[in-house]
Amino acid sequence: MIAAARAATVLADPADRIVHGLKYQGWSAVAGVMAGLMRLRSIPLDLASEPYTIVPVPTTPRRRRRRGYNQATLLAQALSELVGRPMLEALDRPVERPTQVSLPPDQRLANVQNTLVARDEARARLGGRTVLLVDDVLTTGATALEAARTLISAGAEHIYLGTFARTLPDDA
Repeated sequence: MIAAARAATVLADPADRIVHGLKYQGWSAVAGVMAGLMRLRSIPLDLASEPYTIVPVPTTPRRRRRRGYNQATLLAQALSELVGRPMLEALDRPVERPTQVSLPPDQRLANVQNTLVARDEARARLGGRTVLLVDDVLTTGATALEAARTLISAGAEHIYLGTFARTLPDDA
């Protein structure tokens, strides 16, 4: 379902502090720096000569209100500007469930199942397209898999994943 996935760095010091700052301390300005690293390391090589659309992983309306932004959208916008590819907020996450951080790996897939929906206006723009799904952190891949499933159901043809950081298997 996801053709390839890449991360700019491992979620270890200082990347973990940067992600935490972006997500929970209002450090929205670091998104541009993070996207710069993502441009160099997070875009799968298969996409080098192919047109694609950048789609951020959505957060819930409550988390977006609390933070003032969706961190994945900030990363996707900055990455879009750096690589000259369009960004589309194609997904919504209307279902509020516990944050993935608080769950053990074996419960994460069930926690995100059926929580994402494709926006009506995005369906027309996704048909047959290649998508670079963007998020801040890849842990177990549960959220990315659910997002990919939803994008394919909405008409996207190929899904790639680019994140700023990824946890190591023992940290998941």
